[in-house]
Order: sequence, then C-alpha cells, then structure tokens
Amino acid sequence: MNNDAARYPSLNNRLVFITGGGSGIGAALTRAFHLQDARVAFVDIDDGASLALVAELQAATGRSPHYQRCDIRDVAALQETIANVGREQGPIQILINNAANDDRHTWDQVDVAYWDERMAINLRPMFFAAQAAAHQMIEAGGGVIINFGSISVKTAIPDLTAYMTAKAAVHGLTRSLARDLGEKNIRVNTVVPGCILTQRQLDKWISPEDEKRIQEHQCLKVRLAPEHVAPMVLFLAADDSAQVTGHEFPIDAGWG
Repeated sequence: MNNDAARYPSLNNRLVFITGGGSGIGAALTRAFHLQDARVAFVDIDDGASLALVAELQAATGRSPHYQRCDIRDVAALQETIANVGREQGPIQILINNAANDDRHTWDQVDVAYWDERMAINLRPMFFAAQAAAHQMIEAGGGVIINFGSISVKTAIPDLTAYMTAKAAVHGLTRSLARDLGEKNIRVNTVVPGCILTQRQLDKWISPEDEKRIQEHQCLKVRLAPEHVAPMVLFLAADDSAQVTGHEFPIDAGWG
C-alpha cells in the first residue's frame, strides 16, 4: 500500500468499473482507486486472485471492492454486469477498459476462429463496455473512459499480429468516442503501458536476458511494474485532467 501517493479528492466516492481488475495491472488499479476512497467494482475470470485481492483490501481498509466474475468475451453478460452495478450502486462515472490477453501466435498459424477470439477479448469488449457505461455517465452528468493500448504497436514485438491489430484499433476507438461523447461531458483517453513486468509476463515471456535488452531500449533503466501505471490512470480519471480527452499517454520509461 502506497500512502505517499497523490490524493485526488474528486475521486472520493465515485463509482469506478474496471475490467480485468483482479491481477497484474488491473489489481494495481483496483488498489489505487480503492485507496482514493472511490467505490470500485471490477470483473475478472480469475476467482482466486480476485477474491484474495478483495480480502486484502478488506483487511487493510475495513471495506472492500465489489468483485463479479465475468468473461468479457460474452458481451451480453458484460453489459448486464455493468447495468447491475449501476442499479445497485448508482451510475458508473469511471470506466477502465484494462482487460486483455497477449498470448503469442505466429502469423501463419492464425485462423479465422483464433483471429475472432483475439478481437473478442482485446477490442470488442472495450466498445460495448463503453456503450453500456456511457448511458450511466450521461445520467451522472459526465464521466471518464480510459482504454488500454500497448507499446507493441510502436515497437513491433514479434508473434503478436492479432493482438497488435486489436490494440492499434483501440487508438481509433478512443478518438471516435472522445468526439462522440464529448458533448455529454465524457472524456476518453488511452493509456499505453510499456513493458510492464507483471508476474504473468515474467512467467511466460520475459527472461532475465529479455529484461536486460528491454532496459537497453528504455531511457530510464528501471523495471516497470503495475504500480507505475496506476498514477497516470488516477490523474486521467480525476477532475485534475478535466480538459484532457482524445489522447494517448505512455508509461514506458522512454522506450516508445
């Protein structure tokens, strides 16, 4: 728990909905908003990690975020969950489209089913979550949507064709929603993480040699962690960034 983090009074008691909020970057976001005294609801498919996070925050603060298991590939279930959270807790004012899956794949092994599944987890839920939450934000008088892009779009990481295509589309989604929803006082921005060394990345993709090579590309010779992403997201969600919309914000230690 970081008690030295900047405080944003405007986040107090605001209802935040986070996809993939149970582990990795998502868990860091859930913690960060919870410690700002926001009301956090998050979805994930990892019950173990998500329930452990809820218990951790309950023990630390005497209150807990709301967790609901939801596979975001099921658009109907995702939109129903968003609607239920709004009915039970009041209108959602901040949506964080964080959930994604960057499993590697070679270009010649991708078939139509796999391509569609990559879009179904890395792109499609962002739009339909925004569609569902935006109606609640309009009811609340405005809101914030933060989509997650990827440094891979700029650095051409190999074996990620479908993932990178979905993430490239996120930038267009942000720009279009910022334009269409701006008249409703809804701001939309993209956060672009660099090589964030979550446990999943370390377990599956990033060797010590890879990490050394990554830091050679970075201006800042640091190991980027999920906790480094959260401060930017908090700022973009708070009223301190009230005139900021339609833009991309990298957290990559100067790689991109």
